Amino acid sequence: MKKIKNIYKTIAVLLLIVACTDNDLRDLSFLDTMEPPSNLELVFSITQDNTGTVTITPNADGAHHFDVFLGDSTPDSQAVSQGNNLVHIYSEGTYDVKIIAYNTKGDVAELTKQLIVSFRAPENLVATIENDAAISKQLNVNATADFATMYEFHSGETGVTQPVASANIGEALSYQYTDSGTYTVKVVAKGGAIATSEYTIDFEVTAILAPVVSAEAPPARNDSDVISIYSNSYTNVSGTDTFPDWGQGGQGSSWGSIDLNGDQILQYTNLSYQGINFGSAQDVSSMEYIHLDVWTADVDRIETSLISVSNGEKPVWANLTPNVWNSIDIPIAAFTDQGLTVADIYQLKFVGDAWAAGTAFIDNIYFYKEPSSTSNFDDGLLNNGDFESGSESWLIGVDDSSSAPVVSNNGNTHYSVDVTNAGNPWDVNTSQKVEIIDGTSYTLTFDAWGSNRSLVAGIGLSGGPWNSSTSNVDITSVRTTYSITVSAEGWGAADARVLFDLGAAAGLVNIDNVSLFVGNGNLVTNGNFENGSDSWLVGVDDSSAAPVVETNGNSHYQVDVVNAGNPWDVNTSQKLEIIDGNTYTLMFDAWGSDRSLVAGIGLSGGPWSSSTSNVDITSVRATYSITVSADGWGAADARVLFDLGAAAGLVNIDNVSLSIN
Repeated sequence: MKKIKNIYKTIAVLLLIVACTDNDLRDLSFLDTMEPPSNLELVFSITQDNTGTVTITPNADGAHHFDVFLGDSTPDSQAVSQGNNLVHIYSEGTYDVKIIAYNTKGDVAELTKQLIVSFRAPENLVATIENDAAISKQLNVNATADFATMYEFHSGETGVTQPVASANIGEALSYQYTDSGTYTVKVVAKGGAIATSEYTIDFEVTAILAPVVSAEAPPARNDSDVISIYSNSYTNVSGTDTFPDWGQGGQGSSWGSIDLNGDQILQYTNLSYQGINFGSAQDVSSMEYIHLDVWTADVDRIETSLISVSNGEKPVWANLTPNVWNSIDIPIAAFTDQGLTVADIYQLKFVGDAWAAGTAFIDNIYFYKEPSSTSNFDDGLLNNGDFESGSESWLIGVDDSSSAPVVSNNGNTHYSVDVTNAGNPWDVNTSQKVEIIDGTSYTLTFDAWGSNRSLVAGIGLSGGPWNSSTSNVDITSVRTTYSITVSAEGWGAADARVLFDLGAAAGLVNIDNVSLFVGNGNLVTNGNFENGSDSWLVGVDDSSAAPVVETNGNSHYQVDVVNAGNPWDVNTSQKLEIIDGNTYTLMFDAWGSDRSLVAGIGLSGGPWSSSTSNVDITSVRATYSITVSADGWGAADARVLFDLGAAAGLVNIDNVSLSIN
C-alpha cells in the first residue's frame, strides 16, 4: 500500500509537469516554496437512524488529497480529494480516525480525532454560549454530551435556514449575526440514535461599540520624516486642540477620548464633522502621506480634509470596514492634485457618512514620508534585529529551514504572531542563533507590544541539555522597549541563541528592534556607521569627521594607510565616558589588508592613559573582541580608539560596541 501511495504522489507531480508550458518546464522553482498542508480539520456527521452511517469530511490548507484511516477493521485507507467526503458505516464503539493530507509535491501532515458511535440517545448535554470579546455580534459555542458524535447550532433568526452551523462534539464553533438582539438559540446533540438531546435558551447577542485593542503601533521614524498631530509614538505638534467647538454640537455631535490600557484614543460620537486645530501651521509639502487609524461600528466612510491658511480646504474620502481598525494612508498628492497649497496646513476636518449617525474612534494622526536615511538601529551581536530584512536569521524554534512570521505595517517590518491556545512556553517560539560564551553576561533589549500577556525572553542553547537564562516580561498594547540582563553560567556554544518563548499565554505578540550586547549594553553611538561619521572623529579633533564609505548598501569606516609611521598618526576615535576601575569589552568587525591595528580605550588628552590590544586583520571580514580596563584613570570625555598608522594598508571597521563587564 505504501508503494502505491508513493507512486500516486510521483504521478501527481508528473501530471503537474506535463500540464506546464515550455517556460514552466524550465522553472519549477515554485515547488521549492510550496508549503506542506496546514490547518487540518476532520468533521463527522452521523445519521440518526441507528445505522452508524457517518460522513467524514477532511479539509486542510494547501492539500490536494487525503488518505483516511477509518480506525475500525477496514484494512486499507480511503483516498479522498480536497473538497470531498466519504461515507462509512460503523458499529457502536469509539474509533480513532486519522487523515494524512498531501500537497501536490507529496509533502504530508496528519491529524487524528476520536469518533464516538452510539445508538443511545445523547445524555448530560452541556452547552456553552458566549459573546466574542473582540468580534461584534459573534457567538462562540461549544457543547459536550455523553454518547454524542456531533452537535448543531440553531441561531433563532427568522428567514435563515437552520441549523446555521455544526461541529464535532466537544469542539467550538463561531457564528456571526447580522443584527444584535435577543434570540431563542438551540443546541442539538446528535449520535447514532434516533433520539437527540436539546438545549434552548433566550440569549442576547451584543454589538461591540468601541475598540477593545489599540491600533497597530506606528513604526520608529526619524524626526525629519514625520509631523505628528496625535500619537503616543511621536512628538506631537505643541498646542494642538483636538476638540475645537466649530458648532458641531448643534448637529447632535459630541467628542471626547477613551483610555485603552494607557493609549489615548479620540472618540467622535454622532460624527457630523469634527476639526483639529494645530498649535502652529505646518509645512507638509515634503511629506508623502497623512496617516490615521479609524475604528467604527457604524460609520460607512470618513472624509479627511486638509485646511490651508492661504487657500481653503480639500477633502478625500475613505471607506471603512466596521469593527476593526482601518489603517488609512492618504497621499499628499491627493490634496495637491485638487489645487491645495500644503505649505501652511493648520487644521484637519473629519466628516462622517452617514451624517451624525455613527461614532468613530481615531488614533495615530500624522504626516510622514519614507525614511530619508537607512536605519541607525544597532543590534549588537545579532543580525537583522529590526526585521527590515524580513525573516532573515530569525527561526521558528531551532529549525534552520524555518522562517519566523514577519509582517510590515506602515513601512515598518517586525515579528508578529497571534497565539490561539495557551500551552508550553516553547510551543510558540522565535530564535536567532548566535555565539554565547560561558561565563559572560549580556544585555538583551527589544520592543514588544500586543495583547495584555506575558512572554519569556533570554538566551539559551539550541539543543540538549537546553540550558538557558531567561526572564518573564509582561507586555501591553502600547509599544514599549524592554531590557533584561542574562548570563551564561556553565554553558555556551557557537550555535546558541537569543530566544522568545511565547506559547504559555494566548494573544498577540509583536517584537521589533532586538539587540544583544556583552555586558550592560553598547556605550558607543552610531557603532554601525549607518549615520555616516556622526560621533566618529579623526584623532580627538571635535571638528573633524572620520572617513566613512558605503559598500553594497552598508556604511563603514575605511582608510588606506600609504606609509607606516606612529600608530596614532592615523586614528579614529569616539569620545565617551570611561570610569576609573571599570573593565570593558570592545567588539568590532574589521577587514582589509593583511596587517595589524591597535584598538582599545584611552584619554582624549594628557597624560594619554590607555588600555589597548594589537589585533591582526585579514581580507576576510571578522568580528574581534578584546577586554580592556581603566586602572587609575578615567574621564567623561575619554574615548574608544583605533590607532592604524603603524602599518601600511587598507583598514575597514564596522559594528563597534563597548560594554561594561
